[in-house]
Amino acid sequence: MTDFAHAVRDILQAGQRMDSRGWVPATAGNISRRLEDGAIAITRSGGHKGFLQADGVITVDMQGRPLRQQDVPSAETLLHCQIYRNDPTAGAVLHGHSVAATVLSMLSADPALVLSDYEVLKVFEGQTTHKTSVSVPVFENDQDIARLAGVVEPFFGRMSAGYIIRGHGVYVWGKNMATALARLEGLEFLLACELERRKLA
Repeated sequence: MTDFAHAVRDILQAGQRMDSRGWVPATAGNISRRLEDGAIAITRSGGHKGFLQADGVITVDMQGRPLRQQDVPSAETLLHCQIYRNDPTAGAVLHGHSVAATVLSMLSADPALVLSDYEVLKVFEGQTTHKTSVSVPVFENDQDIARLAGVVEPFFGRMSAGYIIRGHGVYVWGKNMATALARLEGLEFLLACELERRKLA
């Protein structure tokens, strides 16, 4: 199996997993994986991630330009490329639109969501105990993706749990698809816990 075929398999499986959890409703979300030759395999614009087929995955260069002229990448491809450029260890990037991420990020104008004292915090790199806090940056939504990327850029190196776009969704990455999925599931669990706690309060 070629590297691209492996990447397609990883992306399709991730899409099914994310869809089963309700994190990629309608045509929301993006999934990508870095290829050995430096290109990026990524979901094309407009497809439902739970029903992806192989032709729903395209390749782009590190600037987000499609390697085949007829392919149409999502505008948010630029945010995936930014992660790969800033983190040479990143092998996969996941972007989802969960209810918890969307609602929590709209309840406050704070520039970050702080998660404290949860056992699952240990899923994030550098965390060895639940007796800690992890700050997840929240950036204002912007349809100008290049401008949004410019706002996110200074935070690289300080986003072990990824980041949230307000009223939109999360971006999480890891050295491979399994790690990225574990971090996404960890973050989504924590966001769901925070939302439930606020309901109960």
